[in-house]
Amino acid sequence: MPLSWNEIRNRAFAFSAEWKDETSENAEAKSFWDDFFNVFGISRRRVASFEKHVKKGNGKTGFIDLLWKGTLLIEHKSKGRDLDRAHQQATDYFSGLTDKELPKFILVSDFQRFRLYDFDRGGEIVAEFQLADLPGNIKHFAFMAGYTVTEVRPEDPVNIKAAEKMGRLHDELKAIGYTGHDLERYLVRLLFCLFAEDTGIFEKNLFRDLIQLHTNEDGSDLADRLNHLFQVLNTSHEKRLATLPEQLAAFEYINGDLFAESLPVAGFNTDMRNMLLDACELDWAGISPAIFGSLFQSVMDTEERRNLGAHYTSEANILKLIKPLFLENLKAEFARVRKSKKKLAEFHSKLSRLTFLDPACGCGNFLVITYRELRLLELEVLKVLYPGGQGVIDVGMLIRVNVDQFYGIEYEEFPAQIAQVAMWLVDHQINLKVSEAFGMYFARIPLKSSANIVHGNALEIPWESVVEQDRLSYILGNPPFVGSKYQKPEQRAEIAAVSGKVKSCGILDYVTGWYFLAAQYMQGTGIECAFVSTNSIAQGEQVGVLWKKMAVKNISINFAHRTFQWNSEARGKAAVHCVIIGFAAFSRKEKRIYEYDDIRLEPHEIKAANINAYLVDGPSVVLENRRKPLCDAPKFGIGNKPIDGGHYLFTPEEKAAFLEIEPKAAPLFRQWIGAREFLNNIERWYLWLGDCSPAELKQMPACVDRVRKVQEYRLESKSKPTQKLAATPTRFHVENVPSGNFLVIPAISSERRHYIPIGFLGPEFMASNRINIAGESTGFHFGILSSTMHMSWMRYTTGRLKSDYSYSIGIVYNNYPWPITATDKQKEKVEQAAQAVLAARALFPDSTLADLYDPLTMPAELTKAHTALDRTVDKCYRSQPFTNELSRMQFLFALYGELTEGN
Repeated sequence: MPLSWNEIRNRAFAFSAEWKDETSENAEAKSFWDDFFNVFGISRRRVASFEKHVKKGNGKTGFIDLLWKGTLLIEHKSKGRDLDRAHQQATDYFSGLTDKELPKFILVSDFQRFRLYDFDRGGEIVAEFQLADLPGNIKHFAFMAGYTVTEVRPEDPVNIKAAEKMGRLHDELKAIGYTGHDLERYLVRLLFCLFAEDTGIFEKNLFRDLIQLHTNEDGSDLADRLNHLFQVLNTSHEKRLATLPEQLAAFEYINGDLFAESLPVAGFNTDMRNMLLDACELDWAGISPAIFGSLFQSVMDTEERRNLGAHYTSEANILKLIKPLFLENLKAEFARVRKSKKKLAEFHSKLSRLTFLDPACGCGNFLVITYRELRLLELEVLKVLYPGGQGVIDVGMLIRVNVDQFYGIEYEEFPAQIAQVAMWLVDHQINLKVSEAFGMYFARIPLKSSANIVHGNALEIPWESVVEQDRLSYILGNPPFVGSKYQKPEQRAEIAAVSGKVKSCGILDYVTGWYFLAAQYMQGTGIECAFVSTNSIAQGEQVGVLWKKMAVKNISINFAHRTFQWNSEARGKAAVHCVIIGFAAFSRKEKRIYEYDDIRLEPHEIKAANINAYLVDGPSVVLENRRKPLCDAPKFGIGNKPIDGGHYLFTPEEKAAFLEIEPKAAPLFRQWIGAREFLNNIERWYLWLGDCSPAELKQMPACVDRVRKVQEYRLESKSKPTQKLAATPTRFHVENVPSGNFLVIPAISSERRHYIPIGFLGPEFMASNRINIAGESTGFHFGILSSTMHMSWMRYTTGRLKSDYSYSIGIVYNNYPWPITATDKQKEKVEQAAQAVLAARALFPDSTLADLYDPLTMPAELTKAHTALDRTVDKCYRSQPFTNELSRMQFLFALYGELTEGN
């Protein structure tokens, strides 16, 4: 009887470990091959001989290193020697062999490398691998073990195409009426079987052969055969029927509730059977656990599949969170205790007690990577405790970290199922690494432990019902990104409820719900939490609402990744600007900020004394919406907000055509300026009738017609305030018409610009509500607001529209700490430097402000003028230069604290 594949695999691990350091052909080659044959349960002496004497084709005598007549010829070299030459030498011996002696296979090796040639397939290379990879390649030597050789085709790594194939199978099953929970569960089972076949849980090709060799080509009996298989996988060996067909009896008992539920019988045809066989050809052992869940959640939704990977959380981004949350500290502790077996054993015990919760786990990406890193760390501990595997009889008895230390909450059922299966898959991947390290095969089958994934709404179910407070160590994850303007009514209600109906909770992003609940859950504990979030929660007016409430709970930010670009590496990329915030109800002694000079690149680490809500090393302040400036500065407001349906707005061509029929209206036109017009020199005109007398208006029928249309537009609105405006159709909803020159700050500006372009306009212009304006402004005000000092403040405190800066008067401008100690001489120098900036702009009359302030095209003269202005403004604050933006923000927040102290 041949050995079982699991026994062969176990022996292969031991063989790899035993011979990993051998190099000399002459010293140990014979013992090496005796042991190799023993891996497959064969006594080498019974079937093969060393140093077979043959006469080669050139008449010279040669000695074959090892020959198993009619089966295998082995040519062996010392480590690092040329295997191509070894192969040529082996084939040279063929002329000296009889037909019965000619081998079907040639195997060449140098102890560490193996290359197998198959002469039934024209002498092609069918396997090439390192010694350490022998356990994964044993099926290539089925002829040695006494098994029938099944063709092992070249395997492609599992990638997006795998999901697309499974997606097509999903669509076909759905089309025949196999839908909902049953379909989702069915797909999960198939995915597990595909993975199990390529990772040693099942024998190689066992699942594929069941389909290919034991079902009809038209697929008519495939569904029945699969349902029978699912029952077998849920039945222990001792309870299986004695009459069970061999092709089913060979499958392992899986358990773990994965195959426990009775599902309706599906249906297959020829094409669907071929789809499943195509999936079998892929190498599912190489699947990345980081992409597994998101990849296959997408197969359930055709629209999602078109944008495949858009929500894929890359492994690198997950590590950005888990490293500072716990992994770096654990690795540092391991380094400290590794020389003491007692302390190391205690550390190992600590690893087995750590418990993790992802309250928005999706397909389990964060849990999977966290579990993998914890298991890999445990493996390093075991290598130190049991060097070389000394005294280890059953490595499975040593492993203490398990999937049941992990908890998750997921709103949708299918991702929750995927998360649980993904944890089993990564568990087995690490078990294979353990097998390799200790030279003995280890698989945790049947499944006895599971990750605790709860299907439910994390904002409604008590987290304590999922995992007890006193057991939990860490909360982590990537809660859903939904801006306040895009939330459904029920989502708004959820945020109101979990925030305790905090004032202005209607402006909060959906992700803040998880912050409120985590803060509440961790009270009085040592639990730490880290979430990925859109950077909006650390900017703009949300900061004052969210973090003021968090401060009441004594929440401390212990580490933070400042804004970076969260990209998918798949097609259909989703680029989101994110932050990672690590917090707890206690303060770490060492705090760290990860700053990005380029949001698309890697960060650099900065140690911090305190991290405030803007993710700056500075005092714990939050900026609330202020109605007037903190310092003595001009009052800014938005421009004019017409709500006119566009009936008073004209292009130059439309204006000319209108004046053809209504020439008396010419004096009533003013040039209209919004952010887009201001930055790009776009000419637009506004028909301003607010100052026009009724008598004058009635003499212009075309103008009256416009007034009537505006009135109708306002009356048709669903907004009651807009309906009231219909009573005064020539007036604006918001009117701001300075009588003299005024200062302009665009409400929206590209994040690419180092400076928001600011400027002056005269009373001949009428400002829209897309720009912020202030009358009675001087060159000093222009200079301060155009400086890097103010731009730094703006970048850290303003909100965003997508990725663009959305300049807020109430948050950014009214809270800005002006240089109140600046002398008259310093102010004069700022005015001069500001005038130099305006003069530099004037050198390029044909260029728009958008052109002038594009980082790629900004003229040297303008750059030089701004640099001089920056130095001048900096000196108004202090004589010591600022080294970077963070140093500016630390200073400004400290100054803000002084200016608001006692208020």
